[in-house]
Amino acid sequence: MTLRDDAVRVLTAADPALKVALTHEAVARWRGGAKVIGVAEPPDQPARPAKPELMRPGEMPKRSAGPKNRIALVHALTHIELNAIDLAWDIIARFGTEALPEAFFDDWVSVADEEARHFDLLRKRLEQWGVHYGDLPAHNGLWESAKITADDLAARLAIIPMTLEARGLDTTVQGAERLRQNEDIETADILGVIYTDEIKHLAVGVRWFEHTCRARGLEPVTTYHRIVAERFIGRPKPPFNFDARAEAGMRVAYLEPWM
Repeated sequence: MTLRDDAVRVLTAADPALKVALTHEAVARWRGGAKVIGVAEPPDQPARPAKPELMRPGEMPKRSAGPKNRIALVHALTHIELNAIDLAWDIIARFGTEALPEAFFDDWVSVADEEARHFDLLRKRLEQWGVHYGDLPAHNGLWESAKITADDLAARLAIIPMTLEARGLDTTVQGAERLRQNEDIETADILGVIYTDEIKHLAVGVRWFEHTCRARGLEPVTTYHRIVAERFIGRPKPPFNFDARAEAGMRVAYLEPWM
C-alpha cells in the first residue's frame, strides 16, 4: 500500500466516518516508515454520502438568528472540513508525479490528519445538539475550485490554501468571539483549535507555492496575482487577518491588489 494508494482509498470512500478512519490509518502507515509515493490516480471527484444535498453557493438558504444559526454555522464548517480532508489527499494523489521532496508529502499528510480531527470535533458537536452531518444542505464551492486547478500545482496551492482556506483566518476569530458572548464556550474552543491549525495549513500552502514558483523560475507574488485573476471566481475580500497570514509566511504583498 503506497501513499497515493491510501490517498485514493480516502477519496473513493463515501462514508465520512470511513474517510476519517482511512485517513488516520494512512497517516500512521506513512509516519511508521512506509514512505513509498506510488502511482495511483485520483478520481475526478471524491465520493460523497447521499446527504447533505449539495447546492450552488448562491442557492444556499440564508441563516436565521439564534440557535438555528449556530447549528447552520457548525454544519457548514463540518462540510468544509470534510472537503479539506479530500483536498489534502487529492493534492498528494494528483501531483505526486512531480519532482517534489518527501517534506511535501510529510506536510500534506499532517494537514489531512488535522482536517480529519477537525471534522470529527465538529461532527460530535452537532450530535450533542441532536443534529447529524447531512441534515442541512451544503454547497460544493471548494470542490468546484479544486476542479479548475486540477491541471496545475501552483494554481491549486494559490486558490485552495492561499485564498479559500486563508479566508477562514479572516472570519474565525470573530465567529469564536460571538459564540463566547453567547456562552457557547465549547464550540468557540473548537474553532480556536481549527484556527491554530489552519495557520499551519496556510504556511504549508505558501511554502510549497513558493517552492513551485522557484522551481519554475517564477516570481511568487506576481504569479499569485495572475493565478487569482485567471482562476478565482470573484475576488478576495477584506478585511484580511494580516497577523495570522504573516505568521503563516504570507506577505502583505500577496494581498495588495485587493486592499
